[in-house]
Amino acid sequence: MVLLVAVWLVRAVVVVPVRVDSASMEPTLQHGDVVMVSRRPPRVADLARGDLVVFRWHATGPRTLKRVVGLAGDVLVVRDAVLYVNEEPVAEPYVQHALIDGYYSATFTVPEGRVFLLGDNRGNSIDSRDYGPVGASDLLGRVLLRIWPLGG
Repeated sequence: MVLLVAVWLVRAVVVVPVRVDSASMEPTLQHGDVVMVSRRPPRVADLARGDLVVFRWHATGPRTLKRVVGLAGDVLVVRDAVLYVNEEPVAEPYVQHALIDGYYSATFTVPEGRVFLLGDNRGNSIDSRDYGPVGASDLLGRVLLRIWPLGG
């Protein structure tokens, strides 16, 4: 009984499981994977490039999971499928560059109080390239770990 109460309390206050509902984060996360997400929204100032976050684009939008690639003041562009931050190419071993056929994007500057988010599956992701940088009020939590499938 004590264990059940402890599990309920942790889930109600600390973390929540979230099922990945698209292929936009492949190969890092597959459609159907389940991750544990902190219930406390992260402060934008506490995020780092590479963090995975869950957010809602507008209050009525679905929960979405993406990777932080840009912080306030960063200038980002994708040239020939490679992400450049402040004119430096970013090593992204989680992106399958060979599957992205010469993709180019506009240049984006991340405003103060916002982060720029991309899916790892760049050819199949609706992200900040489409809806712009995400503000603190839209962030729901930081991904802590994958719990399903087991051994992930």
